[in-house]
Amino acid sequence: MQRSLLEYNCRFGDPETQPIMMRLQSDLAELCLLAAQQKLDQANIEWDECSSMGVVLAANGYPNAYPSGEVIGLPEDSVSAKVFHAGTKMDGAQVVSSGGRVLCATALGTDIKDAQKNAYALLAKINWENACYRTDIGFKAISS
Repeated sequence: MQRSLLEYNCRFGDPETQPIMMRLQSDLAELCLLAAQQKLDQANIEWDECSSMGVVLAANGYPNAYPSGEVIGLPEDSVSAKVFHAGTKMDGAQVVSSGGRVLCATALGTDIKDAQKNAYALLAKINWENACYRTDIGFKAISS
């Protein structure tokens, strides 16, 4: 199977970066240190062979006016599925929305179809009544 990279954003908060970071097997802190020392060419960077996918959950109304302070119930992360935070904050012991693009449900899979299934399964475990998200993420990659 041929793999292609369409875009790579360096900011860890970007939803394009998060699925890629799920595949990184090397120590990120060590890689950052080597980069700061201009020795990144000496690094042995290892990647998981799995496919990865992320689905963004946005506040209802984004990119225009949207509410904030909505309580979000989150599932536990695992090695193969993580919820990345972008527009959240803590309000006491509760996670609440505080931005437009709020979360990214990200998962690994044996192929794109499996990664998609796992990302949407993770998304289904998020308890946030007014979340908005696309239901077609990955379908072009699966159909081609």
